[in-house]
Amino acid sequence: MPGTGSETKSPSRNPDQASIPLPTPCLLLDEARLRANLAGMRAHLDRLGVTFRPHLKTAKSIDVARLAMTGPAGPAMVSTLREAEYFAEGGVRDMIYGVGIAPQKLDRVGAIRRRWGADLAVVLDSIEQADAVAAWAARTGDRLPVLIEVDADGHRSGVKPADAALLEAIGRALGTGADLRGVLLHAGDSYGLSDPEDLAAAAECERAAAVTAATILREAGLPCPVVSVGSTPTARYARNLAGITEVRAGVFMFGDLFQAGVGSVAIDDIALSVLATVIGYRRDKGWIITDAGWMALSRDRGTARQAVDQGYGVVCDRAGRPYPDLIVADANQEHGILALRPGSGAALPDLAIGAQVRILPNHACATAAQYDGYHVLGADGRVAAVWPRINGW
Repeated sequence: MPGTGSETKSPSRNPDQASIPLPTPCLLLDEARLRANLAGMRAHLDRLGVTFRPHLKTAKSIDVARLAMTGPAGPAMVSTLREAEYFAEGGVRDMIYGVGIAPQKLDRVGAIRRRWGADLAVVLDSIEQADAVAAWAARTGDRLPVLIEVDADGHRSGVKPADAALLEAIGRALGTGADLRGVLLHAGDSYGLSDPEDLAAAAECERAAAVTAATILREAGLPCPVVSVGSTPTARYARNLAGITEVRAGVFMFGDLFQAGVGSVAIDDIALSVLATVIGYRRDKGWIITDAGWMALSRDRGTARQAVDQGYGVVCDRAGRPYPDLIVADANQEHGILALRPGSGAALPDLAIGAQVRILPNHACATAAQYDGYHVLGADGRVAAVWPRINGW
């Protein structure tokens, strides 16, 4: 947490931690899987000749950030100004705040830039926002870096990539007081895909839209040094990134069941899990009850829309090996109900009261948000460190 001093050190190590019984529910992070996921993505993007800008919205931890970034100062992407403050305090300087800027947040952005000397950029997709940034820059003398958000696939925000008039108008509205850095895209519709060819096609559409928008700006005499794309699925399946300068992705570091359903990660890649304790049974219903309900796992049920519905999570033994067909079938606030999938021929495991299980999450971002730190597992499966994380906006 900010002010503890952990931001300025290498990942925390506590050799005595393994002897301390873990309270449950708690958040576990398999460091070997985390490092392997990062190495795989870096190698893939290196082959394609682009810079990697890790998105830190899932991690929200300086210890994870230092493993993910190419250097201690970045680059990085954040989703909240709270993250920007926290990571700036930890020494990260090159950051993009990836949510469309609201005029009333500009003073806080400026304070982060001044206090820590951070090169914190903002994104926008309207003339109104550009006018607000230009007025703020003129008032403060801060040449704020700006990227224009471009709509890759109709998923959410952004200027249509071929809308030359609006792209040019936004760029000119920024005037000379702000620093137009380029364009930024997020192919969010890729999260609804699962076929590798479809995912590769989504990555190519994202790339083509980015290059189209960048070309419009350059032909209008406006600067566009940065052409930034990214989502975990398109980053994973991109085959050609010609014209792109950087790729952003984040959830792949931890992985989750939703991304496994998309095909971005394998179940065995998932580095994040929730440790839970068995507290009871309903043998008449084929239930095992744990102390990890939706407050510990989140209410995210994204896999219900996929080919395999994983309930509220896949249940593993203490070593992280999934039990056959055992899922968190239902959840109350502080109770998780473990049961076999409908139609399964597997046997319900014989778990004693007090036994512990690990639950793989549907959505790593939502599950991690329930906790203030990671209990980091070393190669021997024991807790080797505790890494703080933050929440808030």
